[in-house]
Amino acid sequence: MKKSNLLASGSVLVALLHAAPANAQTTEPESQDSEYVQSTVMVTAQKREQRLIDVPMAIESLSGDEIDKLGIDSVQDLSFNVPGLTMREDGPGSYTIFIRGLANQSGSGALVGMYLDEAPLSLSGYDQLSPVALDLERVEVLKGPQGTLYGQGAAGGVIRYITADPALDRVEGRVKGELYTVSDGEMGQKGEFIFNAPLIEDQLAVRFALGLEGGGGWIDQPEAGKEDGNGTELVNARGKILWVPTDKFSALATIQVHRAETELGLGYEEADRTVDVGPDRGEITMPKQFDFDIYNLELNYDFGFAELTSSTTQIEHDHAYPFTYIPREGNYSYGVVEGYDERFVEAEQFSQELRLSNDDGAFAWTVGAFYSSGERSLVVDYEYLYAPAADIYTGGGVLYDGLYYFSGSSSDSYSIFADGAYDLTDKLTIGAGIRYFEDEQTSLIEYAPGTGTENSAKFDSVDPRVYLTYQYDPNATIYASAGSGFRSGGFNSAPFDPYGPEQIMTYELGTKGTTRTLQYDVAVFFTEYEDMVRRRLTEVNGAFLAESSNIGKVEVKGIEAGIAYQPVSGLTFSANAAYLDSEIVETSDTDQVNEVGDPTDYTPELSYTLGVNYDFDFASQYPAFVRVDFNHRDAVSYIDRSSFLPSALPQMSDELDLLNARAGVQLGAVALEVYATNLTDENASIDPYQGWANANRTRPRVIGVSAAYDF
Repeated sequence: MKKSNLLASGSVLVALLHAAPANAQTTEPESQDSEYVQSTVMVTAQKREQRLIDVPMAIESLSGDEIDKLGIDSVQDLSFNVPGLTMREDGPGSYTIFIRGLANQSGSGALVGMYLDEAPLSLSGYDQLSPVALDLERVEVLKGPQGTLYGQGAAGGVIRYITADPALDRVEGRVKGELYTVSDGEMGQKGEFIFNAPLIEDQLAVRFALGLEGGGGWIDQPEAGKEDGNGTELVNARGKILWVPTDKFSALATIQVHRAETELGLGYEEADRTVDVGPDRGEITMPKQFDFDIYNLELNYDFGFAELTSSTTQIEHDHAYPFTYIPREGNYSYGVVEGYDERFVEAEQFSQELRLSNDDGAFAWTVGAFYSSGERSLVVDYEYLYAPAADIYTGGGVLYDGLYYFSGSSSDSYSIFADGAYDLTDKLTIGAGIRYFEDEQTSLIEYAPGTGTENSAKFDSVDPRVYLTYQYDPNATIYASAGSGFRSGGFNSAPFDPYGPEQIMTYELGTKGTTRTLQYDVAVFFTEYEDMVRRRLTEVNGAFLAESSNIGKVEVKGIEAGIAYQPVSGLTFSANAAYLDSEIVETSDTDQVNEVGDPTDYTPELSYTLGVNYDFDFASQYPAFVRVDFNHRDAVSYIDRSSFLPSALPQMSDELDLLNARAGVQLGAVALEVYATNLTDENASIDPYQGWANANRTRPRVIGVSAAYDF
């Protein structure tokens, strides 16, 4: 489908959706009294509070209640419930996230940014702190480049976790316990404690949230005597203190502590729910530890003409994990090499954002500056079995162990940005934004201590954005936008040269609306991804080294749509879908990984969710609900012609079809729930990286119960 045809088709669909709700609804506004009126969804995607329908971009917003009912605990759970969002997992907590077909593991930084309130969580492309669901107000998934407001690391989109702030006027809290069983696995337990209290009424309050988890594993390593080894022992705690001494000034301090340990932390598994470790299947792998601390101070002062916001964040991250690779048949390295690593990451990042904004009157604007400084080190103790005659499985090969690898890097970046929207009429708004970004990086790679040479480089970018919205109805808008994103280049180890930056540009047309019984949104888009970085493996003196380089251009065309329909009070039907057509359209002459016409990795052509929720009064007096959800995702691919025979490409995941159900009742202050996830016990590969034995699979059927006491 050509770009023009896609946009034309999207325009027709937009017009039809506009027409249908407009004919169905009365002339009365959303604020009229009606038990069927859909609630107004508010978001802060543009760093100011707005109605979701007024924001000129595609956004998936899930409330805290929806997150609980959907059973979303992790980024992987989120990916099943947001069409077009995919990811790669390297063990619990370690995720590389992709949105809208911009799916690429290669490169130095993230393509999708993550935030916890005002704190940026992306430390590098491989170090993204992934919070578990705990005391959340909502999650916002911003689709498409967000380079103007969010800078580098947001070329594909942004995921924002918005946590509950302290309440200044009341004592409240929750105690919750949960037990669940995993099919062919072990029992798991979760606990949650939330407490909020004002210290000085209407001026000073604290809020504390604690989440605990243990057990729930199902993966075995028989050769090492491990059963159900992938259950994670988790402690997740957050403290917030809010001070509002006057109606003009507020200060909010947040501390988040995350401690997670997994005995069998590879995250990979075979179809029989076991994991293989190379070159010794009985290797006792080190446990995976994924720890981080987040410190954030947010200050706000209202000058009258504008509000000043300061956000200061310090992050400290430690990550120790095992990594193994075993080439399967069809891989050029099959029978040639198998390896096992023990990896240790230490990273820290300081960031400071200052912005001044005003959303009163006809002109809403934001100006600001952002600074970030980070350091990261990776130490690897590794071994591999090497057999140049490809005879590993007939007794050949030499084991090289006690080997050393070190990678150290730093980044200092700053940017200035501005965005403004002007109401030309009471219905038509135009807007534009721009960001200048500069990043200075250093890199040191060594295969023996003291042997490396530090490299440095500077990258910069100007990222513009333009948009308009037309509010043809008090509760419906149509918008058009064009926005850009950027990702810095980076470094290879010797003897390979550095690689350059990437640029992304997206053009989008969409509509959003709400009637008395219906909420809907539709977006069509076209994305150009220039100078995409890809990584290939090259054998140098018996060692397999990775080289990253800029290989060409990608085009992505897509359409997304969502609807929630409430035919009678309490009953809601919902559906969300994304169709993506992602294709590599240019490659360099030296590229050995891709060819023109290849799809991008980890990109499903079609993904969708279907849901039904019924709220009712049990025994005519106790609020209750029943919810059923179905999630579908087409198979996703992975292509690397430097590693696989043509007959083994593309590497594919499985198609996913997941059915989940949950029911609950509120008995006064006590909430009881029962749930089941993956009801059909589907055992399917989520990841296409199977040719290296590095793919994870769907979690088996889980059946659980929970009880919570609210006070």
